[in-house]
Amino acid sequence: MEAIELGLRAALFKDARRLVEQLYSLPQLSIPGDASRPGEKCHPGRRKEVLTLFGRVALRRNYYFNPQTGRGRVPLDAALGLVNSFSPAVVRLADRAAAREGYEAASQDLRALAALEVEPRQIQRLVGLSAPAVQKQLEQAADTRPGPLPVAYVEADGTGVPMRPEELAGRPGKQADGTAKTREVKLGAIFTQTRTDEAGQPVRDYQSTTYVASFENAEDFGGRLRREASRRGVGRAQKVVFLGDAAAWIWELARVNFPLAICIVDLAHALGHLHQLCEGLYGAGAQAKRREATWEAMLRNDQVQDVIAAAARRHQQLGPLPDDALAKQIAYFQNHKDKMLYRTYREQGLFYGSGVVEGGCRAVIGQRLKESGMRWGLPGATNVAVLRCALMSNRWDECWDRLHNSNYLSVAKAT
Repeated sequence: MEAIELGLRAALFKDARRLVEQLYSLPQLSIPGDASRPGEKCHPGRRKEVLTLFGRVALRRNYYFNPQTGRGRVPLDAALGLVNSFSPAVVRLADRAAAREGYEAASQDLRALAALEVEPRQIQRLVGLSAPAVQKQLEQAADTRPGPLPVAYVEADGTGVPMRPEELAGRPGKQADGTAKTREVKLGAIFTQTRTDEAGQPVRDYQSTTYVASFENAEDFGGRLRREASRRGVGRAQKVVFLGDAAAWIWELARVNFPLAICIVDLAHALGHLHQLCEGLYGAGAQAKRREATWEAMLRNDQVQDVIAAAARRHQQLGPLPDDALAKQIAYFQNHKDKMLYRTYREQGLFYGSGVVEGGCRAVIGQRLKESGMRWGLPGATNVAVLRCALMSNRWDECWDRLHNSNYLSVAKAT
């Protein structure tokens, strides 16, 4: 049966290629701009091979060249939306494969699944040419999902992406010699919540999460995240919750761009600091574990101020320390105490963990940009991050359908 199916596909594709070539050679075909402009000379019948979903087809088109400006144009190529020598449908498939896996694997999958021969380097070039257009589509379309919006969440985090040496020149890092191996990509996640479960625990709305990613500085990324929140309709939410860890840039971003949001420090992150504080104050052992259990219960019960006071008293009893890291740990809780009212958040049925964006750092960024042996240039990493956000936000088809006017025939049939 497989042999029959493969044979039929090959025969159908052969007929389809012939039909495509005949379609675009029809004399009555209306092509916008297919006439000489002042100063242009027409060169008719220029041949071009194009890779389509059915294989390679040959097109004959008019080429217009202006000797004074040194510029030429091919109206048929523009009307068809060709990207170099590839049809839009092939570009869409190639970009999707590249968004999911490395270029070599993407090339192999296109060959196995779609009978398309596209070299890895060609896929990489297609990603570079089309990702900016996808980014524009991601930014433009408003979210028109109906229904109430009781709670909208905004989360932000950052993760390092391994880069080529030329992208790291002069950048400080965490290596022993102070240099960097990675550059931070910032990721934002926005999702909604309309209900809680039987136990009163919050439930994230199905497929409501969208992502934005960028290598920009925090200020510019904040504007990007705010625009995505606006596109998602966060302005009509009854409550807006901003979740993050203790990074200073995250809370400055929240202050500037989401001033009315309920700001919450991720509980797991707070408990990690609590563990370090208890071991620093009491040493590693049973006493520190008992104190940590007591203070965790207090922290979960909106008693963060009592935890701070108890830690400060113990810190004073220890006397002056040469490297007072404990003071920094206590200051962490002091600085974020207004974002650690976990009982209140629980009673309101709100999330108080930033697991969505942390998971996004692994799923959206890590699974594609941080594979073994990868070293990225900034443009290439940015382009792939754009495609990953479109894919993982469940907006892939939406963006490409608008970009290519893919529903043209169905709309025309309906009317």
